[in-house]
Amino acid sequence: MKIRRVGAYGICRDASGRVLLARNSELSAFPGLWTLPGGGVDQGEHPADAVVREFGEETGLSVRVDALHTVVADVFRLPDDNLEHTDRILYRVSVEGGALRNEAEGTTDLVEWLAPDEVEKQPLMHFTAVALEVPSTAELADKADMPHENEVKRHQRFGAYGVVTDPAGRVLLTRIASGYPGSGRWHLPGGGTDHGETAEEALTRELAEETSQRGRVTTLLRVEHHHNPAAVGPEGVPVDWHVIRALFRVFVDVPTEPVVSEAAGGSTAAAGWFTREEAAALELTDSARDAIDRIDDERAS
Repeated sequence: MKIRRVGAYGICRDASGRVLLARNSELSAFPGLWTLPGGGVDQGEHPADAVVREFGEETGLSVRVDALHTVVADVFRLPDDNLEHTDRILYRVSVEGGALRNEAEGTTDLVEWLAPDEVEKQPLMHFTAVALEVPSTAELADKADMPHENEVKRHQRFGAYGVVTDPAGRVLLTRIASGYPGSGRWHLPGGGTDHGETAEEALTRELAEETSQRGRVTTLLRVEHHHNPAAVGPEGVPVDWHVIRALFRVFVDVPTEPVVSEAAGGSTAAAGWFTREEAAALELTDSARDAIDRIDDERAS
């Protein structure tokens, strides 16, 4: 069985450069491995709020989010033989208050400030090792065991979307198909990540399926979320819909006429290149409108 989850984690360092890590307890699927403090994002919760909450639960410290660090994905085979894909959003955080203490009867049992040479000696979760640029002892599942899903119906969904422009400064947008939340509006190209896919891999695939464009995925701009507890899915049934989006800057060096090639019944009805003035006249999603405004700021700077 394939399982999906989204987690938010914090990289917290003190004045001497030590990093705060937590050790997984026997209640965790990976006991004994050290991890960045954090955990699963609750339904309807912004990931930045989740990392603050999880930090307090696991360490006793109150933290503030300073910056988005990166987004990563990994797949582990759980003890029950299920394959768990976790999209992990990593933030840089700073301590504002509280007192350091271990979590009681939780998925971690010890928290410590560790110097760089001490970190290298510990068995680390894979994403933690990647974030701290040290070797990992945790074994990822083999991607050969993980065929991608064509469509995964989830109440909480992690997706990758692009703020996409061409050399002429036009912006690439897609129109949401009938039956999907936001139908008829123009949105940023992108979509949900498949099981075993990174955000960058998913965005490249979605860009080709929705618009037939080949783009260069560059900077991670931000992570945002949208919660609609009364959305209606393509089957016409109510769904508590929570989407978490990683937004990347994308450049298409050789633009072509956009063609939607995803399977019939997909979420994209049309795609097109638009000047800033043309885009302003469209019915846009809030995310797309904000992205276009930020492109204007980018040009002005």
